[in-house]
Amino acid sequence: MLGFRSQMPWSAPAAAPAEPMCDAAAAVVAARKGMETPLTAVAEAFEELARRMEADGGELRLGPFGDTCALVSVLFSCLGIAFRFAEIEYVAKVNDLIGAAKSYGTLNDILDKDVENDCVKKQGSHSRNLRRVRLGLGLIKVLFEQFLSTQYVASLSPKHKFSIRNLKHSRRSRTV
Repeated sequence: MLGFRSQMPWSAPAAAPAEPMCDAAAAVVAARKGMETPLTAVAEAFEELARRMEADGGELRLGPFGDTCALVSVLFSCLGIAFRFAEIEYVAKVNDLIGAAKSYGTLNDILDKDVENDCVKKQGSHSRNLRRVRLGLGLIKVLFEQFLSTQYVASLSPKHKFSIRNLKHSRRSRTV
């Protein structure tokens, strides 16, 4: 089973998990109990990560980053079987970063060490895994943006007031 996803209550029997859940998995479980959607939990986790980063003077802590990225695996599973390989790879890379958080404090620490050891491009290096996680996050971002833009216009736009439709379009123009 896939690392932290196997600890989710909707993918396993009601028995207690054998391993303690990471912060991100615990957030998804809490979101499910509170009837919050996984997408909302992911958005709130990334907002909290940004606040922590600002408080740390622009340094991105590896532990919270890994935990937050772990939440995104739920979104991969929403995309169906066609993205199963991407999900498996993403989960493996995130698990590597979560494990690396025991030895490294920030993302910059990983990059500095891999540059020093000349292993940035080597398979299995933390910096390469970090890059793959970033690509996975980018993939999810693009797919969900496309889904929202096409599906919203086609099905939900007629049901929303003008103010909601206008808010959605102004957000899209800010991200471009």
